Amino acid sequence: MINYNSVLSENVKSLAPSGIRKFFDVLEEMKDAVSLGIGEPDFVTPLHIRESGIHSLENGQTYYTGNAGLSVLREEIAKYLHRRFDLKYGYEHEVIVTVGGSEAIDLAIRALVNPGDEVIVPIPSFVCYGPITTLAGGTPIYIETKAENEFRLTAEELRAAITPKTKALILPYPSNPTGAVMAKSDLEAVAEVLRGTDIMIISDEIYSELTYGQEHVSIASLDGMHERTVYIGGFSKSHAMTGWRMGFACGPADVITQMLKIHQYAIMSSPTTSQYAAITAMQDGDADVQNMRKEYDQRRIHLLNGLRNMGLECFEPRGAFYMFPSIKCTGLSSTEFCERLLLTEKVAVIPGNAFGSCGEGFVRICYASSMEKIGIALERMEKFINKIRTEK
Repeated sequence: MINYNSVLSENVKSLAPSGIRKFFDVLEEMKDAVSLGIGEPDFVTPLHIRESGIHSLENGQTYYTGNAGLSVLREEIAKYLHRRFDLKYGYEHEVIVTVGGSEAIDLAIRALVNPGDEVIVPIPSFVCYGPITTLAGGTPIYIETKAENEFRLTAEELRAAITPKTKALILPYPSNPTGAVMAKSDLEAVAEVLRGTDIMIISDEIYSELTYGQEHVSIASLDGMHERTVYIGGFSKSHAMTGWRMGFACGPADVITQMLKIHQYAIMSSPTTSQYAAITAMQDGDADVQNMRKEYDQRRIHLLNGLRNMGLECFEPRGAFYMFPSIKCTGLSSTEFCERLLLTEKVAVIPGNAFGSCGEGFVRICYASSMEKIGIALERMEKFINKIRTEK
């Protein structure tokens, strides 16, 4: 009998499973449950984008593309970033098309990190940054951002975390799970700390199109930051294209060239059909994004008012499609709150501590669901919280 404990990678065995998935495993067995957990748009990919994918199949375009992606798509990505965020990238050597934003993050970390290097990760944040760093032989250094700062990274926190081993900073804004954004003044303060160092930035801006009441600013647009930033973007959140698995990374050619080598060996190329659909999304998708953003904004306001009316503290999130209310007033831990809410009222939200230890006492609620479902979930949550209060 083979001893799997001895043959499996120690790095992989050391990783904890995602704290998100177990709730969806329970949810699949429940009827009449309302999920405000999964971070996926409830919109269908716009028809004209779907039709581009369909036409590519009808035209027999089922071959591999070049490793970096179709040149016309990379050119359209560069045009889009210049048009929307004043970022300038040469599509020939500074843009790579990836299998979702997640692969782009993985490529960036693996291309930069040597064993023993440190990668600074503000938390609460998306769950993949630390584990990927560990798999690359690096050490994640977590900065616990604070609710009183609306979970934004401060220059002081960053400066205190930097050591001679620091290789990179993950900058995940607009934020999953908090909905926090970094204003230009916040980014300028961070940039000032990094100027004169060799620290790279991996800026995960997958939610860049989903901001409310203020325009998104990329740190790569600031003086001296373009040369040290790997920009991570994609189509899943902005264009409702999760299942198409389309993302991209942009950055200095010296870095993108090394990322491309990993992509060549591990993936080969992104799905051809999806790339043709993405070309249309870049060329003609701005109105689609605007319409979805307006709908998300209405849901955001409705959910925020509902949470506050039931007595939960929550800062107003200005980005992505998540809310991160405090549930400390209930006396329950994040996990207890979510488990009991799911089992008794059939509403799924995610424990805040799934996104880092400082998320304890909070839950993540996703408003990428219809107003009807949000309304039902709010009614059930209020009933649940009132019951908890009577138990005290």
